[in-house]
Amino acid sequence: MKKFGNAVGCCLVLIIAVASCDQKPEPQHDFDINGKGNPRIDQASRASSRVDLSTKGVGPVRNLALPDTIDRALALRGKHIYEENCTLCHKPDEKFIGPAPAGILERRTPEWVMNMILAPELMLKEDSLAMDLFLEYNGSPMANQQLTEQEARAILEYFRTL
Repeated sequence: MKKFGNAVGCCLVLIIAVASCDQKPEPQHDFDINGKGNPRIDQASRASSRVDLSTKGVGPVRNLALPDTIDRALALRGKHIYEENCTLCHKPDEKFIGPAPAGILERRTPEWVMNMILAPELMLKEDSLAMDLFLEYNGSPMANQQLTEQEARAILEYFRTL
């Protein structure tokens, strides 16, 4: 009976040891593989939630005044360009590999958005907000799709409809 008790005790110790090895340590970075960010960082401090309506970014677009009304034909063209070039990494209204563009013009200037579309490498090198987004989204840089300013402007108009 004593051997049985020792065997049961050894089995329990072994089970506890194996179970504790299966636990994953808490990540030490501020992002996770799904781009949701570390839960220890509150939503307001994330770059994707930060509001900056003064920075224009770095790139070819210096000033852009948007009309009060949305150009539906331009927005439709922008939707098609977005679907062809951007949906691998972006979903219109939810986080994915990259941030969702819905409501982007409530947080960023039109110039910043256009420059991010047209010159993402330059923005990542010289714009602190672009750098923070890069870190928030697991170090996934935005791909340069080699779009024209007119194509980027059409995408921006589509973003106004989201």
